[in-house]
Amino acid sequence: MILSANVLTSPIEAKLRQARLSDAPFIVNANICLALETEGKRLRLDRVTAGVNSLLSDASKGTYFIAEVGGHIAGQLLITREWSDWRNGHFWWIQSVYVLENFRGTGVFTALFKHVHSLAKGQEDVCGLRLYMAAHNTRARQAYEKMGLKQTDYQVFEMDFVLKS
Repeated sequence: MILSANVLTSPIEAKLRQARLSDAPFIVNANICLALETEGKRLRLDRVTAGVNSLLSDASKGTYFIAEVGGHIAGQLLITREWSDWRNGHFWWIQSVYVLENFRGTGVFTALFKHVHSLAKGQEDVCGLRLYMAAHNTRARQAYEKMGLKQTDYQVFEMDFVLKS
């Protein structure tokens, strides 16, 4: 799918597609950069590589979408699914959002989000979109609010068996 400049905030075209196994090196690097930039966490290359390859080989785990600009990958967005018995439908969780620094502010995230939003709205079993972010990430908060996402009363708790802070 090609989105023209009237969808983006600057005059570029982004081609959006589902990720392939051959995109794994980009996705791995983007995820490592994302963790370091947003949370100050240094992820293990071997673990992230195995995790990305596992997801790309098993669609039940999630779906990565890639944005290409001028034949180069500019960003990514991952969707995972959670069943809601309250709503009798799936929430699509937006995760692992990363746009290369030189493409930030050009509409790449907007294009990825609008693509996923459109896909979700077209599915009868999808009841909404959700995401979580590092609380201090004001740039991400502004981007998400601009897309119509709202902060909820929920807070995330976790017990991490892999990454140690």
